[in-house]
Amino acid sequence: MSYHSFVSSLETKLQEPLPGHAEFMNKNGYDLNKRAQPDFNRIKKSAVLIAFYPHQEDIYLPLILRPPYDGTHGGQMAFPGGRMEDFDESYERTALREAEEEIGLKALDVNIIGTLTEVYIAPSNYWVKPIIGTLDYKPSFFPDKREVAAIHQIPWSEFSIPERFQKRTIQVRGTTMVTSGFEIQGQWIWGATALMIAELMEVLKG
Repeated sequence: MSYHSFVSSLETKLQEPLPGHAEFMNKNGYDLNKRAQPDFNRIKKSAVLIAFYPHQEDIYLPLILRPPYDGTHGGQMAFPGGRMEDFDESYERTALREAEEEIGLKALDVNIIGTLTEVYIAPSNYWVKPIIGTLDYKPSFFPDKREVAAIHQIPWSEFSIPERFQKRTIQVRGTTMVTSGFEIQGQWIWGATALMIAELMEVLKG
């Protein structure tokens, strides 16, 4: 499939009802009844940008590696994004602004084609809106070293390779947990980022 056909198909499918996360979580042993529920009077609104672009006859998207720090998401793989500020008029504006600040993506060159289901991240109390965007060219990246340890440019086709999807027992701030995710380019992609990717895979498959 050409890049433009991929974008056209994805844009069309994003107008349909989204699959959400329940099926993925049930399949992978998560107890939906134990999921923390957000208090919408206290949540921190945020957005991430999932940005597709063409490169070497394939379809790519960038993920970032957060620097290690004593915080909930230190050292984790993620999409560029962050907290909504008072001057942001929309989640889309937040996602574009943060992507420009964190990885140097030119916000004006990104075409927003849709959104995915929001994700609540209980440990950090973030309510995250995934925004889907596209570019017509391979961008140059300029990471903000305070917020980005590395940028990984990943072919979308990598996520469909069965061996990439794994279950692991990991330690998170002293707690042992079993989680599902993707092993790509020597990095472990899990948590909210893996949920977003899994839903996007369902959208494209449906």
